[in-house]
Amino acid sequence: MIDDVRNATPFAKTLRLKIDQQESGFYTVKAFSDENLVRPVSTWSHQLFYRYEPNFFGLYANVENDVLYLSSAEFMDLLSPKYIHPFVQLQGANEESEKLIGVVKALQLLWNSSALWDYAVFQEDELVFELPSMFGEDAHVKSSLGSIDVDLAELSEILSVATKQKLAFSGLMIEDIPSLLPFFKEGGWPLNNERSVGDVRVALRLSEPEEDSEMWLLETVISNVKTAKVWTPAVRKRHLPIADTLPEKWMPYADEIVSLQKQILDLIQIEGANISSDFANQFLYIELEDPDVRKLLRNDFAKLQALGFEVILPAWLKELKQTRLRVRVSANNMTTRKVAGLDDILTFKWNLSVGGSQISEEQFRQMVNEKREFVRIGNEWFRLDAEWMNGIRELMDKAEQENWTVRELLFRELPEELTAPAEEESADEDDALRDDPLFAFEMQRSLKTYVDQLSEKKGLPAVAVPSTLQAELRPYQQEGFEWLVFMREQKFGAVLADDMGLGKTVQLISYVLHTVNELEVHDPAIIVCPTSVLGNWQKELERFAPSLRVSTHYSSSRAKDDEFVGYIHEAQPNVVLTTYGTVSQDVEFLERVNWSTIVLDEAQNIKNMQTLQSRAIRRLMGDHHIALTGTPIENRLSELWAIFDFIHKGYLGSFGKFQEQYILPIERDESDRHKEILRMKIRPFLLRRTKNDPDLQLNLPDKLEAKKYCPLTSEQAALYEGYIQDTLVGMESMSGFEKKGRILQMLSKLKQLCNHPALYLKEPFEDATVMMERSVKLKSIVELASEIVENGEQCLIFTQYIGMGHLLQHCFSELLDVDVPFLTGSMPKSQRDRLVDAFQAGEFPIFLLSLKAGGTGLNLTAASHVLHADRWWNPAVENQATDRAYRIGQTQFVQVHKFITIGTIEEKIDKMIELKSALSEELIQSSNWLTELQDEELLDLLTLDADVVRS
Repeated sequence: MIDDVRNATPFAKTLRLKIDQQESGFYTVKAFSDENLVRPVSTWSHQLFYRYEPNFFGLYANVENDVLYLSSAEFMDLLSPKYIHPFVQLQGANEESEKLIGVVKALQLLWNSSALWDYAVFQEDELVFELPSMFGEDAHVKSSLGSIDVDLAELSEILSVATKQKLAFSGLMIEDIPSLLPFFKEGGWPLNNERSVGDVRVALRLSEPEEDSEMWLLETVISNVKTAKVWTPAVRKRHLPIADTLPEKWMPYADEIVSLQKQILDLIQIEGANISSDFANQFLYIELEDPDVRKLLRNDFAKLQALGFEVILPAWLKELKQTRLRVRVSANNMTTRKVAGLDDILTFKWNLSVGGSQISEEQFRQMVNEKREFVRIGNEWFRLDAEWMNGIRELMDKAEQENWTVRELLFRELPEELTAPAEEESADEDDALRDDPLFAFEMQRSLKTYVDQLSEKKGLPAVAVPSTLQAELRPYQQEGFEWLVFMREQKFGAVLADDMGLGKTVQLISYVLHTVNELEVHDPAIIVCPTSVLGNWQKELERFAPSLRVSTHYSSSRAKDDEFVGYIHEAQPNVVLTTYGTVSQDVEFLERVNWSTIVLDEAQNIKNMQTLQSRAIRRLMGDHHIALTGTPIENRLSELWAIFDFIHKGYLGSFGKFQEQYILPIERDESDRHKEILRMKIRPFLLRRTKNDPDLQLNLPDKLEAKKYCPLTSEQAALYEGYIQDTLVGMESMSGFEKKGRILQMLSKLKQLCNHPALYLKEPFEDATVMMERSVKLKSIVELASEIVENGEQCLIFTQYIGMGHLLQHCFSELLDVDVPFLTGSMPKSQRDRLVDAFQAGEFPIFLLSLKAGGTGLNLTAASHVLHADRWWNPAVENQATDRAYRIGQTQFVQVHKFITIGTIEEKIDKMIELKSALSEELIQSSNWLTELQDEELLDLLTLDADVVRS
């Protein structure tokens, strides 16, 4: 029983504590003075941690701002007789704290007794304690609880959490407990840091094999606590009972020594021997083989040390780093042709060494067969990873038996160490000094050419640009086109991951033209893209490859089932454009078509491979798989896995395995080694160029303009047509002046409608996600700006309408948690200047500007992207706005993105501007040319092209 210190020591100091539970098993503790002021932890922690050596008497306590953080296990320990201060009385500063102190004191009866484990129960791998009703009737429990109302379930929960923490802090797992129950019940609980009797300690000692032997020796020894000297019984007395072998001075401890050895032997297992009964009354002395030693080192010894028992190992074994073989393999192709190929069969020659000493293949195989983990080479011992060695042997066997080709070697799941990048070697470097193994894959020159082509993308076979391509490829685009053709020929999927703005679209279109014109494929290619860029693909295909037959599979009136399959057979389109959402709806019949190429644009959309959309994509059947993405996928590892699983299913293993092998080491531990291993693995199938590449900058203009085409939503289309019909009525009877005013009014209303229906209807803003679903243009602008920010770049967004600026601010704030400034004509000059300086200093990544207010007089060269949310009929005004970023002092490549709504007045004005660009500058500078249009031209300008409306 535990005496209440309040009764035993009436002169004890009182420590008033406020204890709050933060989460299950953890508490915050504050101490209060008599005046109810918070006391600094330094003034009272020494009283609480009076004898608590586990954290050096409070020195390592978790303290922050006069708050002490405790686990349940620490709380239980601190109130136990072993640690509690005899002259300090703990008192709760409030009712809840008093209850907690009373409960913990009541539980000391079990916390400090082996009887605790009589109530332990395992339920679905969980440890719980089922306390009997009689526990609550114990006098000590009643005394500790006093008038506190607490049920047994609550006591059991606190006890369970504290026990699991205590075990975890000692390095023991829940799954260890069943095997430890006998030990705990027979005096092993509470946990002790020292297992000694008087001035002696019972320990286990492991000794390495003698020079002419392969057997290890495991024995019980007695060590002197004071001198650390080790004693073992004489050889002639080993078979005698323990009491008959001990020196006279230790004879009084005989029973305790027998008991401690029994506890030790109960905690270890040796295959084929019941050492607990065989050595029940005599000192342990047993010879072991490598597998037994390996198991003891990996499991049992750690458990013994966690429970306070001493384990004595050879000094060299403690310091020995795990060594692995150094492996070199040279590969030659068996063909007699001068130029090797990716399908040539390889022959391998293996060269193995440890510590600079050569090992023959026969010696290596013998070591693996014997499952040797510790080997003596010369006068030195080496510790080898038996599992790794077994993997190398399997690799050697497969290489000989399966007639590997270079292609198979690329896809084979090699051990991580074999694919690790080779380190630079100096001529005099000694292998024995190397901690990491090296796999040097040496190939004959003609074979190496092919592997280099895959990795470096250089020296690829020249491919003529299709004569029907209406564009001139830049040198790097020509290389990308040739690479895609090469990957198709070699039956490898491909990831074209060029930075946005470098022309992935034109490279892919060139490739499709080549498959149609030169390879004469008859099956169509399918391009799957987000809805927001579907119109862009339509326009780019029309512009660069008008000879291709292109079909759009998207709207609500699209062909389905047998009608679609029949259409493909009869019309024989070269390209089918569709969206991710459409594929998930129509996969049942889309998978019945054999596609010549399956292209995923913005391939990061399949980052979650378990979604319905992603599973549907993988059901499509195609001869060649290509993924296009402009994001730096090396930094988004889940996306990287998903994309590679699309181009080569299973290449990076299961997602769980990929997470274990790469995501955790790279994202959690920032392992450069794992990054390099992964980079080498994906390199043959990935082509990525960035705008910062100096080789590319030489071939790029300083400014690249691109048009982003967006369809209307059904809501926008209905409003658009309704407004035109209502407004055109009566226009014929208007005077010329009135007609001009009405046209300009219509232009403004329709352009706002193209931006978003809420602006046209003057509605308040809803949730940002809902708002984006009502306008493809809004969604496209937000997504592009997000991508720019993620790439570490800055952008300007120009709009003519204050409402559009506020809507974009609303979306960026909700979705990106970014406050985006909006510069308008009403902004004071001082505030305007401060914003410009802050943007130039990189303090915020997105700057919204009114086209008129921000279109002139500003220097914003920090931006590398300019987005025009809505088109102005005067191109000079747009160009002036663009020149805020593209001006003297700009050192970056500038990309200009002009958003145009398909089939609407925006697209038609854009076309007319191009047609009239040869007219005098004065005419194009104003809106006069719009109001002077003939009635037929005006009607065509205002009429909506219904076939491009979003379903």
